[in-house]
Amino acid sequence: MYITTTIPYVNARPHLGFALEIVQADVLARHYRRREPVRFQTGTDDNSLKNVLAAEAANVPVQEFVDRNAEAFEALRGPLALSFDAFVRTSRDHAHRAGVERLWRATAHDVYERSYDGLYCVGCEAFSTDDTCPEHGGPLQRVAEKNWFFRLSRYQDELKALIADGRLRIEPAARRNEVLAFIEAGLEDISISRSQDRARGWGIPVPDDPTQVVYVWWDALANYVTALDDYDRWWSNGRKIHLVGKGVIRFHAVYWPAMLLSAGQPLPTKIYVHDYLTVDGRKISKSSGATADPAELVARYGTDAVRWWLLREVPRVGDADFTEARLAARHDEDLANGLGNLVKRVVTMVHRFRDGHVPDIDVAPLVPDVGKRVHAALEEFDFRTAAAAVWSIVEEANRYIEREQPWKQPDPDVALATLVHACRALAVHLEDLVPGAAAKVAAQVEGERLPAPAPLFPRIL
Repeated sequence: MYITTTIPYVNARPHLGFALEIVQADVLARHYRRREPVRFQTGTDDNSLKNVLAAEAANVPVQEFVDRNAEAFEALRGPLALSFDAFVRTSRDHAHRAGVERLWRATAHDVYERSYDGLYCVGCEAFSTDDTCPEHGGPLQRVAEKNWFFRLSRYQDELKALIADGRLRIEPAARRNEVLAFIEAGLEDISISRSQDRARGWGIPVPDDPTQVVYVWWDALANYVTALDDYDRWWSNGRKIHLVGKGVIRFHAVYWPAMLLSAGQPLPTKIYVHDYLTVDGRKISKSSGATADPAELVARYGTDAVRWWLLREVPRVGDADFTEARLAARHDEDLANGLGNLVKRVVTMVHRFRDGHVPDIDVAPLVPDVGKRVHAALEEFDFRTAAAAVWSIVEEANRYIEREQPWKQPDPDVALATLVHACRALAVHLEDLVPGAAAKVAAQVEGERLPAPAPLFPRIL
């Protein structure tokens, strides 16, 4: 299985919106590695005009500026406990440029030159038929130049059929319907190059036309195949899952599949679309000013708190409003008061009644179907339901304690063994979601004799 995130622009440091996507991808990668080989790839989109303009504003050479911010994205591996296998840099990876050129030549029969006059949003890196950009809110630029165009319109019927019958699966259904409506409204051919002058000389030159650079989205989308060490294994013959935000769905669910169809290459298997994180109702983004730095949040609250909030709070459909107070409250309610107290309570009882030795008794799981429920939820791209399934063990274990009251039993061995088993199951099922928390739980409940009880998740508030 091949799992990818979008590759974000590096006009600024990473924000929590991208952290949501890369943590979701990490959960899928960890989960499916239990079943099959997985390649998890992410990276940065270095060749955007947005990056050039930001570098100019900062009075820093473009490559230096891009390198600095790209390093901040790659450095999220530690703070967010990420397990990606590859990190692609579109301005640095030599294989990427060669791959973009191959893709261009493979689609040459659908590429032609024409003049264009239209409104352009630098934020979206796309032309628009509206006077203002609904995504970024600002006025658009008038652009008139001769570009290379791709015959997107040629693939309208084929794309519609592929998406409608599920051969190209888009989840959730509301996003699939949105894509179908976009296609049914009529696809127009798209510009896939920019003049060297307007691109400030930054980007991959168009093959055989040094006056133009490859349109940044064409360049960026190609990363899903250009960075592969084994194309046949991961793309030709494997399942391919793209995670994307709702704002870039047409690029991934319309333009990218059409490019692949034109090149005669296999399509993605699934496109999972998440909604936005907001701050006071405004989309978190690098350009809007509404932002939250994931590395800084981890420094203040810890990896477990950040990952757990992203997975436990964000719905499958609909935006989620973020505040640090909500993050802290969720940590304290779930990890400190819920999970931490349960484990400490169980370990304390094992020490009180059996001097720390776990009774050697086979017991039935308190919640027997958690693994199946988690898998079913992740197959539907529903991380909140997956987290709730794992959390049901905590809830049932607490109910079991109150119901059985081991301290009142003449022989509490079955109850103690059952509770230790539940805590061990929590450590296993949490590993995909919050691996740090899973390791803390496992350290308290593994082995024939448990260590002395200790607080696992100190309260934040």
